[in-house]
Amino acid sequence: MGSYILAIDQGTTGTTALLIDNVLNIHGKVNHEFPQHFPKPGWVEHDLDEIWRSVLKAVDDVFETSKISPKEVIAIGITNQRETTCLWKRDDTGTALGKAIVWQDRRTADFCGKLKSLGLERKIQKKTGLLLDPYFSASKIQWRLKQDASLLSLAKQGKVCFGTIESFLLYRMSGEHKTDVTNASRTLLMDLKNCEWDDDLLRLFKVPKSMLPPICDSSVLYGKTKNFGKLPDGIPITGMIGDQQAALFGQACFEKGAAKCTYGTGAFALLNTGKTPVFSKHGMLTTVSWKFKNQVVYGLEGSAFIAGAAVQWLRDGLGLFERSADIENLATSVEDCGGVVFVPALSGIGAPHWIPGATGLLTGLTRGTSEAHIARATLEGIAFQVNELLRAMAKDANAKLNPVKVDGGASESNFLMQFQSDISQIPVIRSRIIETTALGAGLQAGLGIGFWSGLEEITQKWKAERSFSSQMSAQKRKEKTASWDRAIKAVRLLSAGK
Repeated sequence: MGSYILAIDQGTTGTTALLIDNVLNIHGKVNHEFPQHFPKPGWVEHDLDEIWRSVLKAVDDVFETSKISPKEVIAIGITNQRETTCLWKRDDTGTALGKAIVWQDRRTADFCGKLKSLGLERKIQKKTGLLLDPYFSASKIQWRLKQDASLLSLAKQGKVCFGTIESFLLYRMSGEHKTDVTNASRTLLMDLKNCEWDDDLLRLFKVPKSMLPPICDSSVLYGKTKNFGKLPDGIPITGMIGDQQAALFGQACFEKGAAKCTYGTGAFALLNTGKTPVFSKHGMLTTVSWKFKNQVVYGLEGSAFIAGAAVQWLRDGLGLFERSADIENLATSVEDCGGVVFVPALSGIGAPHWIPGATGLLTGLTRGTSEAHIARATLEGIAFQVNELLRAMAKDANAKLNPVKVDGGASESNFLMQFQSDISQIPVIRSRIIETTALGAGLQAGLGIGFWSGLEEITQKWKAERSFSSQMSAQKRKEKTASWDRAIKAVRLLSAGK
């Protein structure tokens, strides 16, 4: 019998379960999607019971397909879509109290705008590293409690648990109500420097402290399994970390100045800034990358809300192809995008512009525009968004990013990765393991039980799959970037006119 780490990656559109051995080989991988709910324009919700069933099914199936016994799992790590706001009963079942409000949801934009108009954003940024945006959890909690007086009453009595997804899963898996510092740092309720809930922020957002879980390091004993699917009781859960920080860790970006970009539902660039938080002047977020052995490592992050989700939209909304992977062949069937530019602002625009009310823009259409041109412009639009993130991060850090490690489903597109390197003039290194988010959670769990001796051993075992270097001429890059900049200006003007 072997020894394996079970990593659970609960993402925005699906749940992945991985089984990882000591030399970072993947012995089983299963993903199950779950429904998305859009009750109103700009609203995005998840049913927590549907998420839970996707977790149970992914975990059960990974043992079925790998033929590995659940008894061979020695620890569990969890990573998750961040900021998504979950409320459930503080009882033996962890009964969900309504649907979760997803990080993409924009319903609290007016409330965040009101706080901005009061001049509070700079003070809040200094304390949390974040901006006043519907993206984060605090305004979502405030909205739920304001809409339901009975829920607020229960919360004040200590009968309601708040948590982001990892906290909810932990509760269902073990009965423990805890969170890790990386997820707590994305709520707008945690002081970035002492990594504790902040009483002033709780008062501002009218959140009862009794709802909140204790904040823990990323790699500690959170609890042990109890009635969790087919797994034996008593398996330690020793790693929890937000998805983007997990990807940074899974890419072995342990040194200050190391950077990664994950191409998932959205695109998320994250730069390791070391032991000192760097506060952005260019629209980036300051966040906790991880906390290990009581040592906090900080990061600068930029988020493009829509990346792989734009490909899903072409697939499901427009019916341009049957499988997301088919976009590669369609996009490369034409030599260029034919003047088409697509700004995939289907859920507002995040960093560095922060335009909550923005909508997508497709421009440059002619009678000669084909499905292939739109597909190519979609992939280019993802890369342009990431390019803006990388440029802003480099300015804040006062250093050139070189190289950038990449992962996530959309990073499998050779065209996208080559165009990213071309437009950003930065070498791009794709990991041998695309699922570095789940890997990062598994690494945290393994470190928590001594499965790996430390970061040096992990660095030695990490492997790249392929590298991309810039091949585009300076003139073409200038022209392409100018077209993108004009499209972004148009989005901003259209948004301001609403």
